[in-house]
Order: sequence, then structure tokens, then C-alpha cells
Amino acid sequence: MISNYDITCPYCGETFNTVIDYSAILQSKDIIDTQPSHDYTYIEDCQICCQPIIFTPVVNQDGLLENVITQQENE
Repeated sequence: MISNYDITCPYCGETFNTVIDYSAILQSKDIIDTQPSHDYTYIEDCQICCQPIIFTPVVNQDGLLENVITQQENE
């Protein structure tokens, strides 16, 4: 599944829209867990300041994107 999502950069604080591909979560689990799946994280650079952001998509029981946890690479 692919969804557009507004992200706030944990470095510069600017908000930008990005595409989140969370199909790997749905394919890797028989039962969808509502907890953050730290098994599936990826890094994407901020579109404003170019710093590396760690993305962790969270899906709900229906398989829809509920939240995206972002953090700095060195956290």
C-alpha cells in the first residue's frame, strides 16, 4: 500500500508531504499489529534540510496507514 503523508522533520521542524510505502508490513504479517513495527523502518532524507530521517509506518487493524513515527538517525 502506498499513501501520501505529511511529515514534520525532526531536524528542521518543517512539514513536507511524502509518499509512504507500507506494503512490506502487510506482506510480512498474517495479523496486522497496531503497534509500531520496528521490523520495518527505512531512511529518507528531509526534502527541506536533507538530513536523514528514520521512518516507521504504523498501520491499523484494517491495514490502513495510521501514523508514521519519525526520528533523527542518531536517536
